Amino acid sequence: MAGTVSTPSTVPLPRRPVEPGAPGARRRATGPWRDVRRWYEEEVGWATLPGSPPRLPAGVRFDVLDVPAGAGARALRHLAPGSPVALRGDRMALLVAAGGAEELPGLLDWLEWGAVALDLRALGAGDALEAPLPPGWPQPPAGSLEGAAVWLRPPVPGREAGASLPAMPGMGREGNAPDLVRLVDTVAMWCHRIRLRRECGGEPVSP
Repeated sequence: MAGTVSTPSTVPLPRRPVEPGAPGARRRATGPWRDVRRWYEEEVGWATLPGSPPRLPAGVRFDVLDVPAGAGARALRHLAPGSPVALRGDRMALLVAAGGAEELPGLLDWLEWGAVALDLRALGAGDALEAPLPPGWPQPPAGSLEGAAVWLRPPVPGREAGASLPAMPGMGREGNAPDLVRLVDTVAMWCHRIRLRRECGGEPVSP
């Protein structure tokens, strides 16, 4: 109609959902784990997955060997000082180079552990690690369960941990890079000893 002035609509256009890790996702993060998520994404530079507590995707920056704490403690000497290690209850998570989870079955066969039942598993692409509390945090955020994972050897903000993670020999790593073969052999041996002591009613192996 002539002489009619149309006014612009005040209803905003729909917004596309924010994918995890996309710009703006961190700014809208809420809840008791918000600061934990921010520490990983902004300080350490690792992506996180949704959830309470948040999770760290394996197969991107690292893979994980999930072992009994007693076995993991015996393997620490095969890790570089900057190689992160997490602890939750009686389980230890040893971070290894991405791709290590795919190598584990073949390594166990080559080391003649393939036919032995071991309390050992690997987390790789498609899996996730519960994000341990950042170092120095006195307790889990409100509303979380007791027994949250904690860092025994935390990642250092601003320092790329990839070069310090155990990997297969001959993968373009420096000569002093930790050896995944020795790490797996040590962990497998102690997983086996722990199982035998448990079956025989012996003293448990402490970390």
